[in-house]
Amino acid sequence: MSNPDHQPAPSLYAAREPIFPKRVSGRFRNLKWIIMILTLGVYYITPWIRWDRGPNLPDQAVLVDLANRRFFFFWIEIWPHEFYFIAGLLIMAGLGLFLFTSALGRVWCGYTCPQTVWTDLFILVERWIEGDRNARLRLHRQEKMDFRKFRLRMTKYATWFLIALATGGAWVFYFTDAPTLLGNLFTLQAHPAAYTTILILTATTFVFGGFAREQICIYACPWPRIQAAMMDEDTITVAYREWRGEPRGKHRKAEGAENLGDCIDCMACVNVCPVGIDIRDGQQLECITCALCIDACDDMMAKIGKPRGLIDYMALSDETAERAGENPRSIWKHILRPRTMLYTALWSLVGIGLIFALFVRPDIEMTVAPVRNPTFVTLSDGSIRNTYDVRLLNKHGEDRPFRMTVAGDPALRIQLEGSPYETVTVPADTTFLQRVYVIAPPSADAANSERTEFRFWVEDITNGERAYTDTIFNGREN
Repeated sequence: MSNPDHQPAPSLYAAREPIFPKRVSGRFRNLKWIIMILTLGVYYITPWIRWDRGPNLPDQAVLVDLANRRFFFFWIEIWPHEFYFIAGLLIMAGLGLFLFTSALGRVWCGYTCPQTVWTDLFILVERWIEGDRNARLRLHRQEKMDFRKFRLRMTKYATWFLIALATGGAWVFYFTDAPTLLGNLFTLQAHPAAYTTILILTATTFVFGGFAREQICIYACPWPRIQAAMMDEDTITVAYREWRGEPRGKHRKAEGAENLGDCIDCMACVNVCPVGIDIRDGQQLECITCALCIDACDDMMAKIGKPRGLIDYMALSDETAERAGENPRSIWKHILRPRTMLYTALWSLVGIGLIFALFVRPDIEMTVAPVRNPTFVTLSDGSIRNTYDVRLLNKHGEDRPFRMTVAGDPALRIQLEGSPYETVTVPADTTFLQRVYVIAPPSADAANSERTEFRFWVEDITNGERAYTDTIFNGREN
């Protein structure tokens, strides 16, 4: 359609307004500092923790050994066929996220999400270098790029880059021996995949923590849209006591001030918000419930002699009682309700199941694969021979001798390829493939039956531990 006035069509998109959160002090800000230090400490330090597993195994406490297809976590070793442990942990993580969101809103987003933690760190660096909110605003609005602005920006970007580089570097240390990889990185002998991974993670950390920030939480992350299904009116979340704060006003000594609420419209809650919202507008998708607005508002209420808690963690179901001047229900009555108890029960059942499976799993395992081409071989004396590929898994940190036997038809006898004995030595902490022949004499029932079930047994001669697998012996048809 033509525009008769020749005016440009209005844009459907608004340019992003950078957010410069103001520094705030309080119990929730202190809690966020503690969590940030702990999470970053765990992330950066863990690859350097040593754990002695013996001479034939890596001594890194936490290691995702892709080359040997194993995962090490202190004394726990997960093999590829035990992926159900990883699946169980992922299920527990999902149920835990549902549980905490149902009980306490987006507490994960506000305190422990990596995007939140690294953004907090980047904002801290920005504040150290450029100053608090007003100083950063003035620098942002300064159009001229003078030496001071250039120096502050380059110093900030350089510090951000070093943090991002350490983040990407720490990640690759989880996949190979950290001290060895560090030396190879500096001598340019590391695998190209290591440099590529570090480059990608450095770039994403630098951009997400330094520039995208709240945009990742609002637009890229799916959780704000999923959380609505996890929350209800009994969920504890950050909210504004509108019935106490309204009508808001600044002039406390003016005529009619006695009709004003406790909110003095100081904008402190907005100025400290890392996503730039006004919590007084009600529940919003952007809110990550970091509770910094609570600290800011409590500090202002203390200065003007008003009770704290104008903005607080609360449940919306308590609004009616609080408006009537009654005490809200106990926080435990909000947390211990059918939904959260169901999530807790499911989370606990999965955890107990994983612990049980971890402690009952054997140290030796065996899989048997019959060789189908040919199904059987008739020997010169009329005996029937079947061939099997037996894969033995020795989870011990030392070589172990394994004895192999069969049970079922007593006439069946076993022969190991390349050995006159029934024992085979399996190297430490590895999988060993052994070809095994099972032979039935001409007169045996197994030789003259189309299919005969029998059982392979393997015994660790060192400690007597045993494992078995059932399979089929193929004979000639009568």
